[in-house]
Amino acid sequence: MKWNFKLLGKLPTFKRPVLIEGLPGIGNVGKVVVDYLIDDLKAIKLYDISSDHMPHSVFVNEDNLVELPSIEIYYKKAGKKGCKNDLLFLTGDVQPIDEQSCYAFCNQILDLMEKLKCKEIIAMGGIGLQEVGKMPKVYCTGNTKKIVTKYTKKTKASNKIHGVVGPIMGVSGLIVGLASPRDIEAVALLAETIAHPMFVGVKGAREIMKVVEKTLNIKVNIKDIEKEIKSLEKEMVQTTKELMEAGNEVSGSNKTDEVSYIG
Repeated sequence: MKWNFKLLGKLPTFKRPVLIEGLPGIGNVGKVVVDYLIDDLKAIKLYDISSDHMPHSVFVNEDNLVELPSIEIYYKKAGKKGCKNDLLFLTGDVQPIDEQSCYAFCNQILDLMEKLKCKEIIAMGGIGLQEVGKMPKVYCTGNTKKIVTKYTKKTKASNKIHGVVGPIMGVSGLIVGLASPRDIEAVALLAETIAHPMFVGVKGAREIMKVVEKTLNIKVNIKDIEKEIKSLEKEMVQTTKELMEAGNEVSGSNKTDEVSYIG
């Protein structure tokens, strides 16, 4: 099972790169953060990723033309001030469709990270709840105590996550586990959000953004995140609706309110 990575242009040389992953999941929390960072930092697209292990559907864009689901990697080189690491961003419309394809996808991403000398990964997602307070909590776990301490020591993220969530499903969980044997430190940042497939967890995304910004010293305009994300929200809700409807047609189900925990 192979995922196809299409390099766009020449591969740069990276300086201590950190991968920040944010694919769709509960509340689309991780995707909101990564898409905002890509836009705010004016990151450059590096790879287009494709496979026949994505959902068997296409989207209709604003030009009334069809588009295949996409997964992409972007990058932003470190500046003279602020973050000292080059940043890589993993985003997309979808996640791999099943367990086997998810393992294959994560392992190929990690193969690439080894090639690029990446030694740190941040995976992000949501913890689905029935209701959330004004300030959603952010929980942190990882594959070493050192990396967890790095993201909780000077932030409001809590490492008291045992018993709060069950298994962390999808890429956001699996990539953290699979990074360990490769000596790549990886952390998962999970924000409380509403457990409904049509909900976009802007507040949870904002709280994760604060943790990432403070830990990596990334200079972004967090004050405007809710305003900027409104333009993403409509698109995300429509994408989720279309994928749900496609799945229901295949399964013969008319249910649109079933949810499960996916990072």
